[in-house]
Amino acid sequence: MTIAICNTPIKNTTLHFNYGDETIAFERVNRTSDVNRVLIKVHPDCRVIAAAPPGIDDSEVVDAVKKRSRWVYEKLRDFRKQLEHVTPRRYISGESHFYLGKRYVLKIAKTSRHNQEVKLSRGKLEVHTTRKSREKVQVLLTEWYKSRAKEVFAKRLDAMLDQALWVDEKPPIRIQSMQTQWGSCSPQGRITLNPHLVKAPRECIDYVILHELCHIAEHNHSDRFYRLIQQVMPKWEKVKDRLDANAHYYLHTELSKTSTHVL
Repeated sequence: MTIAICNTPIKNTTLHFNYGDETIAFERVNRTSDVNRVLIKVHPDCRVIAAAPPGIDDSEVVDAVKKRSRWVYEKLRDFRKQLEHVTPRRYISGESHFYLGKRYVLKIAKTSRHNQEVKLSRGKLEVHTTRKSREKVQVLLTEWYKSRAKEVFAKRLDAMLDQALWVDEKPPIRIQSMQTQWGSCSPQGRITLNPHLVKAPRECIDYVILHELCHIAEHNHSDRFYRLIQQVMPKWEKVKDRLDANAHYYLHTELSKTSTHVL
């Protein structure tokens, strides 16, 4: 699985395969790397994506997904169970919101126009706003998360660079909301991170940053890439699983608009 791939549809192809009595649809997208393998991803919103090199026939892509059919089915089953417990955010006092892996109770208080702010206080995430509308509270929280993400990610990047000895210069970071990625690394070495990641524990943030730093040395998900990340974070798979298991909490600001992705 990956967080750095650029998925560009080659022909908006929807393919199918059968597992037991269920027909599972998946979307074929273009894989831009030089690796001649099909990359399969199951998103917590229950979308299945197969990224394949353009030269591979659809039948070969279906065969590749079929070989992982049990894994795909089990992931879909787990994510469907998670979605049963996800409700749309209402942005009212008493809701739970996350920051650095901890759950905080949202408290909304009305204030004057010049004192609008969001802050953490005694286990609560307090929003002081001129209007208690859902839209206003959501905007203030979104900006707060982006601000905190910029600060936290910069500090964690500095810490992870001590382990990434192959990186000669500190790469620039961009904060950008993304529906299907935690992060990405451009061919020029610029790292883009999803501000929602700041809701996850520091260990998960470190994993995503290290993942992207590894892409500076290895631009695709080759065996050398996985050997490198194993070297700098031996328990990365457990951290990845932890992030996957809680992604629906961190990303579901609105159930109808949110999707996520498996690292």
